[in-house]
Parts: sequence; C-alpha cells; structure tokens
Amino acid sequence: MAESVFRKVGLSRTESAELVETVIDEICNAIVRGESVKLSSFATFQVRDKNERIGRNPKTGEEVPISPRRVMTFKASNVLKQRVLKAHLSRRAKQKPASPAA
Repeated sequence: MAESVFRKVGLSRTESAELVETVIDEICNAIVRGESVKLSSFATFQVRDKNERIGRNPKTGEEVPISPRRVMTFKASNVLKQRVLKAHLSRRAKQKPASPAA
C-alpha cells in the first residue's frame, strides 16, 4: 500500500510508509477500544461481545464450555462486493473456451 501511495500521491517512500502505518494503527486502536470503524466504499469493522455457550468437541462429542469473548466482525461494503464479483466474472469469461459452432 505504501508503494501505491508513493506512486499516486507523490510523498516520499518513507513518508508514504509512515502514513500507511499511522492509518492502520489508528484503525487498530479504535477497534481495540471497541469502536466501530467504517471505511467508506470498503467495509465496516465492529467488535461484538459473545456470551458463554456450550460447544461440542467434534472428535469425542464431549460438551465443552466456550468462555465469553470479544470478536471482531468485518462486513464488506456493497461497492467492494460488486468489485469482487465483477473481477470474478471477468476472470471466468477469460477462462471459458469458445464453444464450437453448431
């Protein structure tokens, strides 16, 4: 990402790397504080509290308590989902061999 910032914005490589690191650090710090982080046209990161529950060991079938915890969720924006789908369809179209004429 720093290389892309260097090429597109015109900052030095060092300044670009520092900028990217600073932005990522700020995102991480906000998530650790339990704040929701929305990056427009990309995604939303949220922290959720999960309650204690009973799980099952798949090998033995033994019930095991799963302790309460905090988890981070990632929800892609519709813009990102559409870009991924468009890229997938584009690659798929390139891979399809031409069908023989009937």
